[in-house]
Amino acid sequence: MGADREGGVRRRSGRAVAYAACGAVLLAGCASMPDSGDLRDVESTPRQDTGVRVFAMPPAEGARPGEIMQGFLEALTSDDPQYDTARKYLTEKAAASWQPDESATVLANGPSVAPATQPRDREASDNGVTYLLSGSRVAAVDAEQAYAPAHGSYEASVHMTKDPKSGQWRIDGLPQGVVMGRTDFQRNYTSVNKYYFASTATVGATGQPVAVADPVFVRGKVDPMTQVVRSLLDGPSRWLGPVVRSSFPTGSALQKGVTGLAPDDQNRLTVPLNAKAAQAGPAKCTEMATQLLFTLRNLMPTLESVELRGPGGHALCDLGEGRADAVAWHASGQRPDYLYYLDGKHRLERLPTTGATTSAAPVPGPLGDGAKDLRSVAVARDEQTAAGVSADGRGLYVASLAAGGSLGPAVVTSQGLTPDNRLTTPSWDARGDLWVADRDPRDPKLYVLAQGAGKPERVNVPGLHGRIRDVRVAADGVRVALVVTDGDKESLRIGRIERDDKSGAAPTVVELRPAAPDLEQVTAMSWAGDSRLVAVGLEQGGVHQMRYIQVDGSTLDGPAPAALSGVKAIAASEDERAPLVAYSEDDGVVRLPSGAQWQKVDKDGTAPVYPG
Repeated sequence: MGADREGGVRRRSGRAVAYAACGAVLLAGCASMPDSGDLRDVESTPRQDTGVRVFAMPPAEGARPGEIMQGFLEALTSDDPQYDTARKYLTEKAAASWQPDESATVLANGPSVAPATQPRDREASDNGVTYLLSGSRVAAVDAEQAYAPAHGSYEASVHMTKDPKSGQWRIDGLPQGVVMGRTDFQRNYTSVNKYYFASTATVGATGQPVAVADPVFVRGKVDPMTQVVRSLLDGPSRWLGPVVRSSFPTGSALQKGVTGLAPDDQNRLTVPLNAKAAQAGPAKCTEMATQLLFTLRNLMPTLESVELRGPGGHALCDLGEGRADAVAWHASGQRPDYLYYLDGKHRLERLPTTGATTSAAPVPGPLGDGAKDLRSVAVARDEQTAAGVSADGRGLYVASLAAGGSLGPAVVTSQGLTPDNRLTTPSWDARGDLWVADRDPRDPKLYVLAQGAGKPERVNVPGLHGRIRDVRVAADGVRVALVVTDGDKESLRIGRIERDDKSGAAPTVVELRPAAPDLEQVTAMSWAGDSRLVAVGLEQGGVHQMRYIQVDGSTLDGPAPAALSGVKAIAASEDERAPLVAYSEDDGVVRLPSGAQWQKVDKDGTAPVYPG
């Protein structure tokens, strides 16, 4: 329940009083609202500067039911940590049982409000008055703070009564959680990646655990650092939980009464933990600190170290930024050496990612010397091996990026009748496994090749409707992005990769969920961060556009990439310092350095990729 800042709402002057000295805005809770009449949107909260905190006003003495309803909805969009002001609009019993943190329902606009019943005497009624809230759902945030797109209509009722002792109207019946419009949600909440470790994936000779991002939404101006730490300790979201682990022992929590976590003037954060967490050994404690540091750098990029302390202030372990990157592998911390693409002769070339040069050179080995004309390519994360699909789309070849190598036979072959109905662009994960889909409509399949070699294993994708047109596996190896064609529509889906390495069975991709629900055609996509993708597609009823999206389906704040016409392929690195690269029918391979416009790399080039 909450106000929104867009839609058919009427502004009233003098509603908010700003105190610049203390950085607060007080929302008046006694605005005019009819006790009867036509359906009407709740008046919305004005957009505030990011440094301004918004606090609600308590109910005015003698406020009428409509004013109570208005003030309560506005209080839900304030920065009141425990919703104490909002509870003042409730009866004592309702305030005790209401759980605002149980969920957040996000509507396209603010909830529309209309009285369902009218008291015979507006100043006193035995039956009270009921208001109906309605709107169009766009998303929901659950008790785990996980976001999911939603559709359909929203309806809920709020009942209020007149307190027989005080004579004041108060709400005595309401749904759990909160409801607000999309723009109020964007103002109040911020997305943060929590980090866990892949259950079955390690990297390198030392077996580094692979960090996996689990995005959640927290209230951005209500002690966000403490919120995020509590959420991390509570464990991963239900969707990601089956494929990740946490190094925090079961029952780990902050010590009682801890709030206001913040780093000191040396950018060092001390985190006081309970006795359960203190049971971890030194190695596990270091991994715990790594999870915390990766997570909290989302909120404070300048954070340099964390120290974990147990009961009584006992030091458990501490970890600096440099050591964290050595403890665990995560994609956004890996800077690629090269950008790769196919030249006009269908050979694999590479271009250094650092510097301003646009002079590329063929890669060493058979994929760069023209032994096979290629249609698409993928380069392993260690940049020692590459996979290429032949120009006719029929065969997948794997070769070393070293001089003197030879090209062996195809490791996967498609029997599709046309190139567009054969093999997709391949994709590598951090384990070194290679993924590719066969688009043959007579028998569509998804394959994985362990370490890019051996017999291709067919991956089961239960619940898949349609066929896979494009596949990009996440670096962590536990999530995969799929473009799925079903009839005349294409959708971008994220699936969870479940493995049983002990049995040797092929992986399974389960619980597909939408990542871009408002795109009905997806032309190209690429991973662009630990939990972020960049996609090019056609919006419903709109035009082609390029945008960044989260794996949970939420839209990221900030500007979209600069417009580019005729985009057929897009390449991004999880390391956000690397420029975005695209293939345009008009301009060939182009790149977008930070703060600049698109620059031509190779007029005759196609199929750009970063490692992965």
